[in-house]
Amino acid sequence: MTRSERLAEQLDWYWHKNLRPRLDGLTDEEYFWEPVRDCWSVRPRGTSTAPTPAGSGEWTMDSAPPDLVPTPAPVTTIAWRLAHIIVSCLGYRVGWYFGGQDVDSRTFAYAGTADEALKQLDEMYGRWNTGVRELPDTVLDHPPAVGPERFPLENRVLHVNRELIHHGAEISLLRDLYLRRDGAVPHRT
Repeated sequence: MTRSERLAEQLDWYWHKNLRPRLDGLTDEEYFWEPVRDCWSVRPRGTSTAPTPAGSGEWTMDSAPPDLVPTPAPVTTIAWRLAHIIVSCLGYRVGWYFGGQDVDSRTFAYAGTADEALKQLDEMYGRWNTGVRELPDTVLDHPPAVGPERFPLENRVLHVNRELIHHGAEISLLRDLYLRRDGAVPHRT
């Protein structure tokens, strides 16, 4: 197995054994569920109160430049987290490293349903995983020829793996909380 294949396998194992099965059955209600006030989410165009909502379609993703992000940062919904994975974690890098259409948060058509978001996720993950598997190992030691990143490509692949695992765990936790949102007061001893 090549280094590229091992890097792809690391994420693919997590994808098939953990994250993707946990997303089966995701409903629109869950996708948009806001567990606390003032969450950031994906919203119909013109309804966001975030400083600079992003997106080109009927739905936009709440966002802000770093200096305008509220403190503490808003809690984000499953919709927001999936959009972040699709565009920021996978999409940018798929375009930069593996060719095809560039993905940009300002021009991306964000999903207005859970099913549509999962289709976007599956497509972008498939493109990412295929691209990583096809990388010649000699390329992994050098910065990518395109994109703003100047670290070795292997570092970037590992970073995307970490991001997907991290945000996937957050989504899984939100699904657990949604399922158990009975309003019960925690028992304290």
